Amino acid sequence: MHPSTLQLVQNSGNLPMVAKPLYGILSDALYIGGAHRIPYVSIGVCLPVHALVTDWLCYYYKALSWGSLALIPIASEARPALMACVLLSNLGASIAEVAKDALVAEYGQKNKVPGLQSYAYMASAIGGVLGNLLGGFFLLKTQQTKSMFLAFAAMLALQLTVSLKTREDSLGLSQPSTYPLVRESIPTSIKKQYSELMAVIKEESISRPLFWVVSSILVIPNLSGSIFCYQTQCLNLDPSVIGMSKVTGQLMLLSLTVLYDRFWKNIPLRKLANIAQMSYAFALLLDLVLVKQLNIQLGIPNEVFALCFSGLAETIAQFKLLPFYVLFANLAPRGCEGSLMSFLGSALCLSSIFSGFLGIGLATFLGITSGNYSSLPLGIVIQFFAALLPLHWINSVPVSQVVPEKAMKKGRSKRTRRNRRVGRVLFDSVYSYRRERESDLRW
Repeated sequence: MHPSTLQLVQNSGNLPMVAKPLYGILSDALYIGGAHRIPYVSIGVCLPVHALVTDWLCYYYKALSWGSLALIPIASEARPALMACVLLSNLGASIAEVAKDALVAEYGQKNKVPGLQSYAYMASAIGGVLGNLLGGFFLLKTQQTKSMFLAFAAMLALQLTVSLKTREDSLGLSQPSTYPLVRESIPTSIKKQYSELMAVIKEESISRPLFWVVSSILVIPNLSGSIFCYQTQCLNLDPSVIGMSKVTGQLMLLSLTVLYDRFWKNIPLRKLANIAQMSYAFALLLDLVLVKQLNIQLGIPNEVFALCFSGLAETIAQFKLLPFYVLFANLAPRGCEGSLMSFLGSALCLSSIFSGFLGIGLATFLGITSGNYSSLPLGIVIQFFAALLPLHWINSVPVSQVVPEKAMKKGRSKRTRRNRRVGRVLFDSVYSYRRERESDLRW
């Protein structure tokens, strides 16, 4: 496959992630059965309606896509069907991620546990390690992807079962009010939540760090497709080596997250972002070492170098986002956690997609093809200098990671403080209500 084609498919598959703000607004505004987080996790895992071979087979959202890949021969071979399954999987993943991020932010605020996102990062890294190992195990044992897809579908079915059995009130999250209800239409409820989100992101304490973290991804052309094709086509690296490099990367991410939670969370945010961005820029040069075969001159085989260092830049890029997730979770006003965190996720995803298309343009301009990688070193050097550009506007990042209570209150718009709404919609009797929060009446 042409490197640009591979990267185009990879980035196009992330398009459902761009709509995250919509999922976040729905999660904040619309209650399902008296809850507004866990039901959306369940929706993200499941999509009713699909019977494949027998009448007992029914898959939902993400589970549907993996089950289709496992049980429909055409789905794993035809590119349009494969792309549809990827899009469906990412749609479910984006909905579940929005609800998860909002749940973590809301729980952390309610129980005054700042930095709870670091534990979510740890769990995600552990899941990445286990997922990659499980996928590699099935591929090595069966030499078929269908068994791997079926195993993932079974795991998603287990996740769905756990989500359906978990009650949101057992987590101590805010419940719908018992105040008198004012009937509103669903569009009105969503529109008001959208207005609150716009008011929140216009606050300078949110817009400035958001601008920096998004631009730090957006300005860097992503050449991951070209690097992958070079490793497999020119260096003839076994796919299992590249897969294990992902495991190594997740282990490094887990280690970095533990270090952050234990020692680094009190480091000034601007300083930490500066170090992370510089580390990411220099980690990109490790691909240049592999392309120029400098590792061979040092006596390090390609397989060992790729296993240990191939995923380092990606790991640092993921870790760099953690302090910002913590910051925005602390700044999110009550009732707007899902909307704000989903907007952050959407902005990061959109910048990543743009970075991918920028990389496709750079590869095309440099003439990097499946048969010609002579310009790849130049592309990596351009990546390096582009990664240093965000350091010029690093002042947009606040100095402190800790958000004092006064700053949190100040960060809320006057409209938000004056009139906080908790929306609720019950699908057997659809209505929403609006009330004044007692704490806000004291302003």
